[in-house]
Amino acid sequence: MHYLVGTASVHTTAAICDYLETRATAADTVTVVAVVPPSDATAHRDATEALNVARVRLGTVDTVRTECYEDDGEPAERLLEAATTVDADELVIAAVDGLPDGSPTVGSSAQAVLEEATLPVVVVPSPTL
Repeated sequence: MHYLVGTASVHTTAAICDYLETRATAADTVTVVAVVPPSDATAHRDATEALNVARVRLGTVDTVRTECYEDDGEPAERLLEAATTVDADELVIAAVDGLPDGSPTVGSSAQAVLEEATLPVVVVPSPTL
């Protein structure tokens, strides 16, 4: 099984790793992708930290790949492109706190992934901070 993870933060990565820890095995591959604007140093730093969390938290998976893409476009397009490139079996993303009561919802990128994906997509609950 090849999981493709889309992340933007340490907290998102941790929530997704919680999901994968009960599913991914040593024989699986996990590719973790972050998409950041080219000129945003803070987003770059956050993405780097998020990718490092995946490497540490998914230590029981033999193959964990991480990619940081610089792109001013829609992150969903890059995630879907990456899913095709690596021949992923499942795409894993996280919900975000977005409703006034703090309930999780899907953001615009997650919505685009859900609408356009040709493979199964899992949306894990947003991390509790």
